[in-house]
Amino acid sequence: MGSPLRIGVVGVGKISEQYFAEFPKLPGLKLVAVADLDASRAAAVAAEQGVPALTVDELIASPDVDAVLNLTIPAAHAEVALRALAAGKHVYGEKPLALNPDEATPVLRLAVERGLRVGSAPDTVLGTGVQTARALLDDGRIGTPVAASAFWTAPGHELWHPAPQFYYSEGGGPLFDMGPYSLSALVTLLGPVVRVSGSVGRSGRERTVATGPLEGTSLRVEIDTHVSALLEHASGVTSTVMMSFDVWAARLPRIEIYGTLGTIAVPDPNRFSDATELYTSDDRRWREVEPEAGYADAGRGYGLADMARAIETDRPHRASAELAFHVLEIMDAILRAAHDRSVMELTSTVERPAIVPEGALPSRW
Repeated sequence: MGSPLRIGVVGVGKISEQYFAEFPKLPGLKLVAVADLDASRAAAVAAEQGVPALTVDELIASPDVDAVLNLTIPAAHAEVALRALAAGKHVYGEKPLALNPDEATPVLRLAVERGLRVGSAPDTVLGTGVQTARALLDDGRIGTPVAASAFWTAPGHELWHPAPQFYYSEGGGPLFDMGPYSLSALVTLLGPVVRVSGSVGRSGRERTVATGPLEGTSLRVEIDTHVSALLEHASGVTSTVMMSFDVWAARLPRIEIYGTLGTIAVPDPNRFSDATELYTSDDRRWREVEPEAGYADAGRGYGLADMARAIETDRPHRASAELAFHVLEIMDAILRAAHDRSVMELTSTVERPAIVPEGALPSRW
């Protein structure tokens, strides 16, 4: 067993709480420092975690940091990743990988040049929910897949987030914020996408912050708030996707995969371990399936731990930059297709990540 991968966290906003909660379960990772543009917030989190609070420059330059966990806002993802790679650090970041493929390309190129790893959320696809669905597919339990659907809807993050403006700015919106969960799951399950079409809209509803010190503050809506898309996978499967900040309530399923012999109901791809359901032509009823693959009781950070283990064993990691780049290009192409009223061909591709075996552990136990 090698030494733990020493992690420095840049950006200690809301999402960082979920990573910090998982670190004690992942001995292959060792938190060694935190940094944030808000020095007082960094100091408070550092005291809670028992590590030093550094400036961003200090953390990136620190010889005690092996990998930077980049939890900044989307507009800073590429910049922080490039700085960390240039300093010889591996990088794992929150989604999306960057604001667009052109911004992400130098990140992938520099990682290859430096022989470093880049990983990206979402790692929810590594939990027992999506991975069990993958096992059912690979075992032929619904025959040959022919189509899929993926839906995510909400009235808007301003109802719960204390500082939600970035959700309504470039790099936000329902597609870039929540789309990576569904799209990463669809690619993990059904393989890469070759072409897309899309339709978008933006409601005129006034949006104001509902909680916290900014309560009542009006938000500028600079992105499309309702997105529909049709994806064609290289396998020939067609996926129908809808992501929205304009729906107050819905009973649509999260993800379903339709095959010649049945249907798989994939649980919420923003969660790790909800139950997968199966309906087959011979049984003609829905039933929950016991976990057959995936990291059990997983949480945010398992993708980083999977990357740490992959570095040690010299194998590909699952929540990879290549997967994140392909998902980013899918999202970018959906929006361009919608605005141009065209069908967009994708230029990138990616292999389906290796399935996570049942009972696997992502770190050096």
